Amino acid sequence: MQVCARLAAQQGAMVSMLDTLVSSESPSNDPALLAITADLVADLGENLLGQQAEWVTTSGPKALRWDLPEVRSEAAPVVLLAHLDTVWPVGTLDRWPFSVTDDRATGPGAFDMKAGIVQAFFALAALAEAGLPRPPVVVLVTADEEIGSPAGRELVEAAAQGASAVLVLEASAGGALKIARKGVGNYWLHVTGRAAHAGLEPEMGVNALVAAAELVLALGGIADAAGGTTVTPTVADAGSAQNTVPATASIAVDVRAVTVAEQERVDHALRALRPSNGATVTVEGGINRPPLEERAAADLYALAQRASSRCGLPPLSSTRVGGGSDGNFTAALGVPTLDGLGAVGAGAHAEGEYVLTTAMPQRAALLAGLIVELARRS
Repeated sequence: MQVCARLAAQQGAMVSMLDTLVSSESPSNDPALLAITADLVADLGENLLGQQAEWVTTSGPKALRWDLPEVRSEAAPVVLLAHLDTVWPVGTLDRWPFSVTDDRATGPGAFDMKAGIVQAFFALAALAEAGLPRPPVVVLVTADEEIGSPAGRELVEAAAQGASAVLVLEASAGGALKIARKGVGNYWLHVTGRAAHAGLEPEMGVNALVAAAELVLALGGIADAAGGTTVTPTVADAGSAQNTVPATASIAVDVRAVTVAEQERVDHALRALRPSNGATVTVEGGINRPPLEERAAADLYALAQRASSRCGLPPLSSTRVGGGSDGNFTAALGVPTLDGLGAVGAGAHAEGEYVLTTAMPQRAALLAGLIVELARRS
């Protein structure tokens, strides 16, 4: 396909755009920096797509949306999903700026998932330049995916209505496309006991920290390793002073499960927890993302394999992962969804995450080819 050759010559331009995006910090909890980066993404998208973005929002940070018309195709719309927020706090760039060594580009958010945005823009621009058939394409870039998409979910689900496919530009898993994702639950267990002087009359207190420790141990009994269910305590705090029986404690719990039924079982079990020392527990949070089940990706993965072959790219592989994405929401709506179409590299959420720059044109070509396959299928 001619578009593959076009993209092969644009590796340098892709890396340059990635540098620009990574060098604009965008932590999920910083509205000002998110707005600056969104402006940047809007400008870069306009330059390559030839169209201004629409600013869309609910109650949270603004998202960007492009609605690109079809080209010689009667297929239903295709949605490309991306996010511009990262897990990295402001100031990370001071110690870890964007850099390229050999074929590795590194910097906060490079792999997860700013390279995916770059590749999507170049793929769509190449399709337009080549004049190839294309369904209507919706490009949605949100700004709160890393914190569970509290505002972005509504926008994602609205964009997916009536779509023939959702293509998620999250990073790959060692090059493999993600054909299934576990569902995600986010919980806080808030424990309330009773304070007392730890030296004079500790017996008058109800130790919330001891109760919390008991709950942490109980979480292991709720998990089901054989079934792929994880229930992981991640953050905890308790007490107010060294010489006081703690009156309060809190535990953050991350839950991953393969099915909705399993998510519901865990949710019920967490809400039924009761410490033995008389402390009370209040559960905050709940099921955040439903699972992305393999059946949602099967047909699209087959089309991706065909597109890869037409471009002369290496054979594709697939995998199932524990992390969630906005693709979980669209798959739960019954919309065919394929994930992991973004960067090839490693280290998501870890310092040193990197992108293989030599793979960027290939992944852009794969995305472009898959969009063409969807046009041909109409």
